[in-house]
Amino acid sequence: MGSRPQFVDDLARLAQDAAPSAPQGDTALLDAYSRTVIGALERVQQAVVFISVERQLADQRGARRNVGGTGSGFIFTPDGYLLTNSHVVHGATHIAVTLADGAHFDADLVGDDPASDLAVLRIGSPEPLPHVELGDSGSLRVGQIAIAVGNPLGLAQTVTTGVVSALGRSLRSTSGRMIYDVIQTDAALNPGNSGGPLINSAGQVIGVNTAIIAGAQAISFATAIDTAKWVIMQIFAYGRVRRAYIGVAGTTTPISRRVQRFFGLVSASGVHVMEIVKDSPAALGGLHVGDRIVAVDGVAVDSVDGLQRTLDASRIDRPVKVAVLRGAQKLDVEVTPVEQAA
Repeated sequence: MGSRPQFVDDLARLAQDAAPSAPQGDTALLDAYSRTVIGALERVQQAVVFISVERQLADQRGARRNVGGTGSGFIFTPDGYLLTNSHVVHGATHIAVTLADGAHFDADLVGDDPASDLAVLRIGSPEPLPHVELGDSGSLRVGQIAIAVGNPLGLAQTVTTGVVSALGRSLRSTSGRMIYDVIQTDAALNPGNSGGPLINSAGQVIGVNTAIIAGAQAISFATAIDTAKWVIMQIFAYGRVRRAYIGVAGTTTPISRRVQRFFGLVSASGVHVMEIVKDSPAALGGLHVGDRIVAVDGVAVDSVDGLQRTLDASRIDRPVKVAVLRGAQKLDVEVTPVEQAA
């Protein structure tokens, strides 16, 4: 037998604190685990909602028909703001929300960001609504308890448990952009869980359940709540998420160790510029097809996704230095990104 995992010892201490006279066997450990899950669930379950949507889709003959869909979400303010996945509500003509107590509301879409697969909704209620506490995904550790709450396959208020399996994963959204700092968990998810909260043992939301890998077991993903907080603030401020655009198409390319050493580069890869959009910031700034982008404002760029990640809203309408390898030279090209069109 191997040594016991750390979280088992933590549960044993929880059991001892809760009932000093209780037997310190498997039963006590399971009781402590159960109390932890129940306590966390009680803090959030009234704020977890069932979302149903209607969309109009055209068939092959052009006739339009209504198509329904469902998902999950959670209220994060007492005045009725909800968070869910973009793919749950994107393109919907009607959004309805059912609370845990059975109350029904029509919901308005406040903002939708397919690039992070997140959306903010709002429902109107004359009374303050139960809401979750948003946690801190930056302090997560692999192995800690993770609890998923949602409505898989229409089964309301379903709870599954597991642990944080890995941190810092990347997941491609339906828009083609990468979602970074994704949480991997083995808490079981199914269609309909999308948009529901992933919570820690204190009942704080640490992620937004997002995706599973078809055919795999015990591999589920959630967008980190720190990412969601940033998206929420962007949507509250602008009604959308702002990102910078320079107008290049490229591919990740390796850089030889000799070139890396000669120019003092941090990364062994960069972005090979394959195409430049006419009259784009890249074209106006003097980037060339064939350039290899290796840094932006001193931040190393090792891939196309790394370049996208670097071009955030802070660089819109502000000159930046794009370091490129051109022939046998390393050059700094000044480019002024503009806001990416929605």
